[in-house]
Amino acid sequence: MTMTKLDEKARTVALAALPAWQHDPKRDAIMRAFVFKDFMQAFAFMTEMAIWSEKHDHHPEWFNVYNKVNVTMTTHDASGLSQRDVDWARHADAVAARGAQSK
Repeated sequence: MTMTKLDEKARTVALAALPAWQHDPKRDAIMRAFVFKDFMQAFAFMTEMAIWSEKHDHHPEWFNVYNKVNVTMTTHDASGLSQRDVDWARHADAVAARGAQSK
């Protein structure tokens, strides 16, 4: 599936709706550090997001140490931020907010 890089206006709107995420203009990527109660909660988050990522064929760059998960999202095929990154970030925020309890 071909993805289109967000234009400046769409990027601005998307970032306004994702206040916990930081924009890296060099890579045209978004980043967020998630902090959980413990390793099990962080791993549950990663597990749930890994399943969602496979289902949607869009995968994060992430790094985990104990209760922290650092995530970077960008769409390599679009050479920058796309709607898929925004959708992934919104879903990740929702999963983290409910404590990453798998269904």
